[in-house]
Amino acid sequence: MANLNMVGVDLANLNIMDEEKDPLVVVGDDIVVEPEYGLCLVERVLTNSIVNFPSLKNTMADLWHLLRGVSITKIKDKHILF
Repeated sequence: MANLNMVGVDLANLNIMDEEKDPLVVVGDDIVVEPEYGLCLVERVLTNSIVNFPSLKNTMADLWHLLRGVSITKIKDKHILF
């Protein structure tokens, strides 16, 4: 384990030099996450009536109460990827 006094001294001596590049700023929408298809569920709605996708999406997200959230995507008519 590192000596905490030495860590404090090392941090106190840090500085930014002019030749270093500007820091990278990441905005939430710019993050690309590769989907994990092994953990997906595909649903097909078995009804002859029209399905309101936004309502279905909100209802399923509310029912499941997932801590990390859920991604719900419409694949095609009446087919949904969770």
